[in-house]
Parts: sequence; C-alpha cells; structure tokens
Amino acid sequence: MSALRSEDWQVQPPFVPHGPTSPVTLLFDDAGLTQLAGIPAVAWQTPWSEIANLELVRVGGRMMLFASVGGVRYLWRHRDTDGYDELRAVVSERGGVVVERRPRASVYAVVAVVLLASFAGGIAAWVNHANQGARELADARHVNLTLRDLPSGWYKTSQTVLDYLVSPPNKVYTSTTTTTTPPKDSVFTEAASVFQKCLGVSNSRDRMYGAAGQQPDYQVSSPIFNTESLKGIQLASSAQYYRTTSMVEKDTREMSQTKFGACFADASAAIIMAGYHSTNPASDVASDWRPTTYDKGFARGGVVTLALPNIPSKVQLVMAVVTHGHYEITLSAIVGSFAKAKTLLDGLVNTLLSRTENSSSTSA
Repeated sequence: MSALRSEDWQVQPPFVPHGPTSPVTLLFDDAGLTQLAGIPAVAWQTPWSEIANLELVRVGGRMMLFASVGGVRYLWRHRDTDGYDELRAVVSERGGVVVERRPRASVYAVVAVVLLASFAGGIAAWVNHANQGARELADARHVNLTLRDLPSGWYKTSQTVLDYLVSPPNKVYTSTTTTTTPPKDSVFTEAASVFQKCLGVSNSRDRMYGAAGQQPDYQVSSPIFNTESLKGIQLASSAQYYRTTSMVEKDTREMSQTKFGACFADASAAIIMAGYHSTNPASDVASDWRPTTYDKGFARGGVVTLALPNIPSKVQLVMAVVTHGHYEITLSAIVGSFAKAKTLLDGLVNTLLSRTENSSSTSA
C-alpha cells in the first residue's frame, strides 16, 4: 500500500509511562504503524504482526482509531475527519473494523442511565455524588466484572453497541428525591411500553420501568469488555446497591414471572434499535434464558436477535439480572453466537452471584 501520513491526533494511554500523548502524527506503510508523539517528536514503530483488533470509528465530525499492541488497548482521537477515507482504506486492508455512527442525541445518554436503573422503576434524576456511604459504594464497585474475571485475549473497548445500554464505566450515580417526566415519545417510554405489554403488567404496578419502583442508593458500571473469540462478544456489568433487602425482594418477585427474561431482552433491544433509528423485525422473537447457577441468589435472563445497520450478519443481545441481598446486577452482552457464548456467560453470572454473597453489605 502507499504510505499515509495523518497528523493532529491524541493518544491514550501514552506508549511509555508519563510519555507524550499529543500532538501525535501517525504514519502507515507496508511495514506497520509509526507514531510520532510530543515536541520534539519521539518515534515508536510497530510492525503489523504485533498490532491486533484494529478499529476505526467515525462519530459525527470526529474519528477514533483503536488498536491492541502488547496486550494494551490504545485509542487515538482526532477532532475532525480529515483523511478519513484514506484511513478507512488502510484499516480495511489490514482486516480491521470500520464503524460509522450518528452522534447520539442526549436522550440516549439519559436512557442508558435510566435503563440500568430500571429495577428502581420510574424515572429519577441521577447526580454524581460519590462521597457518601463509602462502604456501600466500595461494595457496589467490587461486585462488577473486571478483566481478571475473563479469559486471556479480552480487552476494554468503547464506542460499541452496548453504549446505548451501559452508563460510562466507573461513574457513580446516586438517587435524589427529584423526579422528572420524559417526553411522551421518548425512547424510555417506548421501552417501558414494550416491556409492560410483553409481561402483562400495568405501569402503576411495574417495578422495572413503572411507577411502583424504588431508587437504588448507588449505581456503577464496569467497562465494556471485548473479545474476537467465540464468534465475538462484547459485555459489561452494572451494579446497583439498595438501602434495604426488602426493596430487592420486591423487585425479584416481578423478575420471577415466567416471561420476564424475554420481555427484558425485548425492551433492551428497543433501546438499541432506537439508537439506530430503526426497529427490530417482528420475526426476531426473544426467548428466556435461565442461567445455570450454583450460588445463593436469583438469576434470570433473555436473548433476542438483532439486525443492526452496517453489520453484515445478525447478532444476539443477551440480558441477565442477578439479585441477592442489597444488590441487583445487570449483565449485558452482544454475542455472535449465544450457543457458543452460553458456557462463559453462565460462569460470569455465577461470578456476580458469588460477589454479592461475599459482599460486606449482603446481610446488613
């Protein structure tokens, strides 16, 4: 291929501890990728054989380049799309992934938070307020998944389909007494309608999306993790800590209904498809998933097939809910094949249950 030079990037993390992160110039040729970073510029040359998981993402008027080198996931950001077509050709030639997305309207960012708080029902205003209840917050962080829970070959990622469902990693949300009413045609309202019609529950009695719910004290999500094995998987967990165990028990009663797993998957799919200004075909019917568990607690899930724009083959959305003690945890996953991923997902559900069992707040 012909050499390509692209300037004005920023990189995270730096290639060496405390090293330069901007300005960065990227040079692409047949040998590999060369990064020139800082003033004066320091060069790092990486052959293509050592670069994995190459991904170019265009969102509105900016672009991002991801690559794994030496087990580290690097992100280069560019404030505009100058040279995008040439860079796209390079990434495609090297077997990478190219993704183009519309910028999400603010409603989707709000919906991601509200959806993960759906066990609380209603629509609360969330604020970043991490200075209270240090023990409870520490426990909420502890129960989430980390890279150590996953096999080798996994890495953290961003700008994925799960962004429509998962709030920013490690950002802490706490409930307030203030509630707001969403627009009549909001994405959340549509998801609530899908769920309530599927389960056969009225809004006044629904604890997931409706008026009967209660707010958790804390909510925090893990990063989104990715692997190319098992036909491809992206997944994340989101933990909620509730003030009393009786609040969780009331939510669990609703989750124990026969169709809950499928209905929750359908509602979550509605959120994702709204992000693409689309709907899922009626033929893609969700099914229940009952994870095989060995620890105390409750687990229920569902699986639904998605036909996403710009993705040639269909994928499956897997949603699972784990409850025990003061905790309700969501496991969200996009998989290429649920049949191939099921054993791994069963194990992760058990990991989450074991964390709630060992939490210092379980029996409080």
